[in-house]
Amino acid sequence: MNRVILPGSVIGVLGSGQLGRMFAIAARRMGYRVHVLSPDDDTPTGQVADAEIRCSYDDLDAVGQFARSVAAVTFEFENVPFATAEMAARFAPVRPAGRVLHTTQNRLREKTFLRDAGLPVTPFAAVRSRSDIDEAIAAMGLPAVMKTASWGYDGKGQCRVESREQVGQAWDTLGGGDVVLERWIDFASELSVVGARGMNGELACFDPITNIHRNHILDVSLSPAGVQPQVAMEAMELTQSVMIQLDVVGVLCVEFFLTRQGQLLINELAPRPHNSGHLTIDAHVACQFEQQVRAVCGLPLGSTKQLQPAAMVNLLGDLWSDGEPAWERACSMPDIKLHLYGKREARPGRKMGHLTALASTAEAAAKLALEARRQLRNSR
Repeated sequence: MNRVILPGSVIGVLGSGQLGRMFAIAARRMGYRVHVLSPDDDTPTGQVADAEIRCSYDDLDAVGQFARSVAAVTFEFENVPFATAEMAARFAPVRPAGRVLHTTQNRLREKTFLRDAGLPVTPFAAVRSRSDIDEAIAAMGLPAVMKTASWGYDGKGQCRVESREQVGQAWDTLGGGDVVLERWIDFASELSVVGARGMNGELACFDPITNIHRNHILDVSLSPAGVQPQVAMEAMELTQSVMIQLDVVGVLCVEFFLTRQGQLLINELAPRPHNSGHLTIDAHVACQFEQQVRAVCGLPLGSTKQLQPAAMVNLLGDLWSDGEPAWERACSMPDIKLHLYGKREARPGRKMGHLTALASTAEAAAKLALEARRQLRNSR
């Protein structure tokens, strides 16, 4: 099961969004074939894969048949059911393993793992019933952030609470059941580190990336992050520790808060390539998706060396509100790279693509990328 999977083999992907699309492009560039399974068709991944299989993740017979047809399986988002990953693992290696998926797809399990491993996680308390609310507030204080334990992303399933009444209302709004109450962190910045770990334990991390969010959705990422060298080193060492203790084979992103006192706190884990790491496609020797291919297939990891400072801005469906964006204007800027995901319908808040800019500094690249996005909004 630990043999090297050579180019020409078929890699299976569970999930069919933009992360799978960019993984498939990297895999095909290296000579692999890609099959994708998801409940949809004509998907971002399916458009560039060799085969697109449409079925429910709960159709375990179909999942087993899919796994029999590939040399290894990976996933491009963490909401694939654990039972699906376990079924696939009967017939092909799944990387990262289903147990990694199981831990990271639930905030309570994830944060409990981090705390028990002695890693610096954002302080939290579990709220499993109304009777837990007062104790959680006493432990975390107010204001705080209440988050669903499962299925949250891009700010969905979470809200800031400033009073006991708001905590109770939020618990009702989030559907009751298991939620997390997190201490409110007055952070100086948000950072992410994308790391990869091979089958033999080889580790490689990209330097930290600074992230700026708008409406809880990542808006701009900059690299280099512009933090003190000791902070950058600590963030990468913590990321490596997470990958080792979770026994990850593949790619994992650790999202951090950097407090105003200079402390790093782990906010979330993503057991896959990450939106903030998209700039590695254009700015680094081996991008996060190539690292995923290499790790999943048992090849040596690539270089994480950065070739030029870069910034990325997300393109959300809001850009289409007045018609097709003016792509030619952004493409007329020579240091801008356009990446679109092939999604059929543009909706407000939906990630449709991104722009990456290269420049002499990360700040100059961010300014350039933001201007390119502004040009897209201009009427023709």
